[in-house]
Amino acid sequence: MKNRDTFSGYHPAVNFLYFALVLLFSMCLMHPVSLCISLAGAVSYQVLLNGRKGLRFSLVFMLPMMLFAALVNPVFNHEGATILTYLPSGNPLTAESIWYGLAAAAMLAAVLSWFVCYTAVMTSDKFVYLFGRVIPALSLVLSMTLRFVPRFKAQMDTVKEAQASIGRDPGEGSVLQRLKKAVTVLSIMVTWSLENAIETADSMRCRGYGLPGRTAFSIYRLDSRDKLALGWLLLCGLYLCGGWAAGQFAWRYYPTIKGAVGLLPFSFQAVYLALSFTPVFLDLREDAKWKRLASEI
Repeated sequence: MKNRDTFSGYHPAVNFLYFALVLLFSMCLMHPVSLCISLAGAVSYQVLLNGRKGLRFSLVFMLPMMLFAALVNPVFNHEGATILTYLPSGNPLTAESIWYGLAAAAMLAAVLSWFVCYTAVMTSDKFVYLFGRVIPALSLVLSMTLRFVPRFKAQMDTVKEAQASIGRDPGEGSVLQRLKKAVTVLSIMVTWSLENAIETADSMRCRGYGLPGRTAFSIYRLDSRDKLALGWLLLCGLYLCGGWAAGQFAWRYYPTIKGAVGLLPFSFQAVYLALSFTPVFLDLREDAKWKRLASEI
């Protein structure tokens, strides 16, 4: 059976290193080309993972958020040498503030999209596998925190359906009635959350989680494919960090727009493009392989 996402089947160390690199560069590189690459890679992988749901999230949530962030910056930030016009308040509207607002919006959208992909790929068992022996308590807390929101939402949908089946639909009735039903649902969810946390803590304590010398079964093995992927990620990461330290990603927006351009910066951007689209390339290659095998049957 074909795996829906090839990159998710790699070793957890490969997955974690990849997201650590792309999130680091997405938050630190303000070069417009780097921001476009990061945003395009994050949205492409998000759509690949979640299908139409991922595309709808990008259009319905991310696009308005980007527009809002891009519009807010010129209103409150009036730095820049290129004055386009003057606002009704008398403050200047500069081209640099507009470009910086767009850059900040792209960075915010890229980081959020990468975190959506991270949540889909780096499951709680992968995170505990990587950090369970090093920081057992913290890794368990982080794992529970990362999966709390989707589990809370799924449980809330179940509670709402159960309440609606007995005539207590929170979406029906007067405002006061809907408020009382919503409070009931909230009370149920708070109780469920506390009980679930206590049961998880008791369960992990009974299993000896975090005790010295404790061993755990794991299905993850670092094979040759994972080693090649780790080598590729480390090579890209070191090369990009070297370019970052050498100023090949440098870009400023104030007082005038100026940054690194040329053949050498282009080579670093090309490597960053390859890094950002690595999961997409792997999935496309796997799809082509499956199609070729299917045609030979």
